Amino acid sequence: MGLSWMRRHCIALGLLATLAGFLPVHVAQAVQPPPVILVVGDSLSAEYGLKRGTGWVALMEQRLAKEKPQAKVVNASISGDTTSGGRSRLGALLAQHRPTLVIIELGGNDALRGLPLQMTQDNLQAMTTAAQAIGAKVLLIGMEMPPNYGKDYAARFAALYASVAKTNKTALVPFLLKGVADRPDAARLFQNDRIHPNESAHPTILNNVWPAVKKLIA
Repeated sequence: MGLSWMRRHCIALGLLATLAGFLPVHVAQAVQPPPVILVVGDSLSAEYGLKRGTGWVALMEQRLAKEKPQAKVVNASISGDTTSGGRSRLGALLAQHRPTLVIIELGGNDALRGLPLQMTQDNLQAMTTAAQAIGAKVLLIGMEMPPNYGKDYAARFAALYASVAKTNKTALVPFLLKGVADRPDAARLFQNDRIHPNESAHPTILNNVWPAVKKLIA
């Protein structure tokens, strides 16, 4: 076996290793595309009643620009959207943007309209499965209902997010408005409709979401 044979053998092994995905970690990281974060939400994520660029999604994009400059954020949130609406839109969004992370912030309007909880859960399940099927990670954003909806309904509504997250092993932010809607002086953090947080509340909302986002795109 001469030197020429050994050289060809080493080259062949190198090509096989490359094809099998056995690249050194630093090389693999170098060729990974920048993360694309797709946010599918309702008015809480669509900057309803706010000046453009002041909602939590825009603030997240600004923070990412400092920590992960190549990351791209696609905010596909629509005011008034339900889980059924999000489910119907998601396929086209996944095909168009090929996200690495999908943030699902839906369900509040389902509850406000009195839609069946099982339907909401089924829609969230279908959206999560669809995102995972293309290799995307999923972050579910939970919501809680005011006390006037009744303790039993509120508990079952909050639990459906945890159930979907557990079933699919996804990340979960249990309550998007933690530190906003549950404070004694909550009224000052909401717009006049008492439903939508005002501009001053959105940094807190981002802080609720950011740890999970940072971990998922690390």
